[in-house]
Amino acid sequence: MKTIAFICQKGGTGKTTLAISLATEAVRSGLTAAIIDLDPQVSACEWGDLRAGEAPIVIDAQPARIEGVVERARDMDVDLLLVDTAGRTEQAALAAARVADLVLVPLQPSVVDLKTIRATNDLINLAGDKKRAAVLTRVKPFGNRHLETAAWLEGQGMPVCPATIGDRITFQDAYAQGQGANEIDPSGKAAAEVRQVYLYARKLIGLSSDERAEVAHA
Repeated sequence: MKTIAFICQKGGTGKTTLAISLATEAVRSGLTAAIIDLDPQVSACEWGDLRAGEAPIVIDAQPARIEGVVERARDMDVDLLLVDTAGRTEQAALAAARVADLVLVPLQPSVVDLKTIRATNDLINLAGDKKRAAVLTRVKPFGNRHLETAAWLEGQGMPVCPATIGDRITFQDAYAQGQGANEIDPSGKAAAEVRQVYLYARKLIGLSSDERAEVAHA
């Protein structure tokens, strides 16, 4: 089992959107996926409730109990475990980072978001030598701010995923329906973006997919 944590010391950067998007993409590729929701707002849990038991499962948990939940997921033969956290919650973020094989840091290409990167990096460092990468989210369809942001982050020692997540209504519609972008519009731009981020993350953690499922859904 591989685990990805979504951490940023600011709210509203797209952590939950990215977590549920990668989870549904993992299921599409033939893997068993689960989400641990450490956010007090339980946004991922509410999305999971709309799915009425359809994979991936979403588990509500407390930071102090995360290690037990991780073991429970391992016993359930989960291939990919994703841990969603809230902004400005150091306890949850640190707990998530400690159990993660990879920490993804969703960030909007804005000055406000970038101001949190040092605190986020410091928190991840407390969890040990963890693989990490920023994922730029809610990227506008015009301008080059996301390119400037990526260059700045790389200069700060934060690797950046080459794929970005656009500012698309598809993600909002998908969440409201308890689905992933790849489920409501498999051939759309949002689904393509999610797939590229997923492939990038999967490579970083050395996670294989079910090739038969990949072919069937191609």
